[in-house]
Formats: sequence, structure tokens, C-alpha cells
Amino acid sequence: MATTTTTTTTTMGGLHRLISRSSCSRRTFAASTLPQRPRAIAVRVRSSSAGVTKSQRQRQRQVKLTYLEINSWVWEVGGARILVDPILAGNLDFGAPWLFDAAKKRLKNLGVQDVLQPPGVDLLLITQSLDDHCHARTLAQLAAAAPDLPVVTTPNARPVLAALPTPFRDVTYLEPGQSTNCNGGGVRILATPGPVLGPPWQRPENGYIMFLLQEEEEDAKGLVYYEPHCVYDRSFLEKEALRADVVITPVVKQLLPANFTLVAGQEDAVELASLLRARYVVPMSNGDVDAKGLLTAVVATEGTVEAFKDMLADTLPEAQLLHPTPGVPLHIHLPHLT
Repeated sequence: MATTTTTTTTTMGGLHRLISRSSCSRRTFAASTLPQRPRAIAVRVRSSSAGVTKSQRQRQRQVKLTYLEINSWVWEVGGARILVDPILAGNLDFGAPWLFDAAKKRLKNLGVQDVLQPPGVDLLLITQSLDDHCHARTLAQLAAAAPDLPVVTTPNARPVLAALPTPFRDVTYLEPGQSTNCNGGGVRILATPGPVLGPPWQRPENGYIMFLLQEEEEDAKGLVYYEPHCVYDRSFLEKEALRADVVITPVVKQLLPANFTLVAGQEDAVELASLLRARYVVPMSNGDVDAKGLLTAVVATEGTVEAFKDMLADTLPEAQLLHPTPGVPLHIHLPHLT
């Protein structure tokens, strides 16, 4: 990965809107108009939910989250290892390094082959269609090395995946409101509405909630919710009565001049945690990078993690804030079925 000369805290979650000359907005979905669920996908997993004891099901409710910087993660949920929004090949530059060019601070040498080494990954999950989530150089290497790796993604990412020199062979596209099951792993992945990166009628990008399936009955509460911009549809979450024990979200706002919000946080993140009745909030630091380029001079932050922690304590005192360290697994134990 190239070494940069300037250390800047900026945003990954919205600069592509400037580069693509588009804007972000929220979109409301009526439950009656949600599309049908696609087929289940086959995923290689290490345990099965069929015929397990109560104590084994409780162990399955333990999740492990490893932050790989920017928007990238490896999650261990319900017996499956899930690679999320990976950036593992070169810098993040949206194809315009003179505007923005970002390198990781800590995991500079982590590459595709490193995450494919045993125990490897079972599923690739992509939230959005642009470079900070759907990193073409990384995906090209992943597809070349593991073309049979199942992929779950937004339909907005179809052009990027179609252009890869070696295609992935098993891709499931989820619209917001659709879900798919991971066979054998006992996990259901539900797509939720994320930001709209264009005109208001454009399809939104995705957030996701991971549900644990147990003896053919779904746990009423999701395990993990993830949307890397803190952009969500409140009416969708309320109407579907969605819940999640763990919420992964930005908590510090990223702004342009005139208070144009690139990445939400602070009170929006508190509201999200409250809506989902989270037990744990894992704050993202997706703007903590070594960056250079013209755009780095105009991006500002608003709020702090400590300010968010205080607001969360006032609104949802039972929730805990858990800080991830890049490259270090964060173990979260959720033994009680809810």
C-alpha cells in the first residue's frame, strides 16, 4: 500500500458523493411494497443450527467482530465468518487520487491472501456500490483467488462486479426489505435502507441486520446491525419492529462547508441505537486514515465519541459502548435468547 505524506482525519463514508457529483437523502419504504425474499445461499460453515442444544444455541449468540479499518470488517456470526466491505489492495481513491487518496494507519500490509488463509471467510457482504465499500481492486483479487466465495450485496454494485476480470460465481442481490438465509449456518441476512447516492427516486444502498435461526424458528432480535453512514429509515425500522443486540455505526459526524452532512452520527446514532434497543454500540472510525488530496482540506468533524457516550447514557442507559481496535477481535457474549 502506498505511503502518504499527510495525516488527516477525514471521511470515507461520503466523499464519493462529491466525486460522483451526487447527493444523499433518506427514503421511506412501505412494508406492503417490499419485494419477495430471494433464494437461500449455500455457505460453508463450521457449525449447524439443526439439532443443537440450548447451551450450543447460546454459544452461537456470541459474536466476534474484527475491524480492518475504513469500512472493512470480519464478523463471526452463527458459525459463519463474514468479510464486510473489504479494502485490501492498495489505497482508497475513488479513481481520482488527486482529489482523495487514503491509506490505512495500522493494517497497511493486510492483503487478500491474509484474510483467505485458514480459517478463511465464508461470505462476502457489500453494503454500497462505490469504492469505499465495493473496492474494485480488492474484489478483483478476491474473485481471482476465490471465485466460488458467496457474495451478498446491493443491486447497485452489479456494474462493479460485472466488470471484474474473473467474476464471482455465486452472487445474491438484496433490495432493502429482502433477506436471504445462509444454509447450515443458521443466519438470516436482512437488507435495510441506507443512503441514496443520487436523485431521490434512485435505489438506496444497503444496511444489514443479521438474525440467528434456531431449530427453524428465528430469534426475535437481530444479532448485528450495520450501516456505515448512520443513514437509516426510521419508519422502516419501526414498522418492521426491528431489533439488534449490537449496532455498528459511525458516531462522529463528517461535514462539508455549509453543514452538508457526509456521514451522520451523534444524536442520529443515539436514535438508531434506541430504535433497535441495542445492548452494545460499536463506534466506527472510518475517517481515521492517512489521507491526501484536495478534498481533505474541506472536510470537518462534529462531535466526539465521548459526547456520543454521554448522550447514549441519557437515552439508553443499559447500552454499552465497545471500542474496536483494528486487527484485534472484539468478543461480544449474548447468551440469553430474547
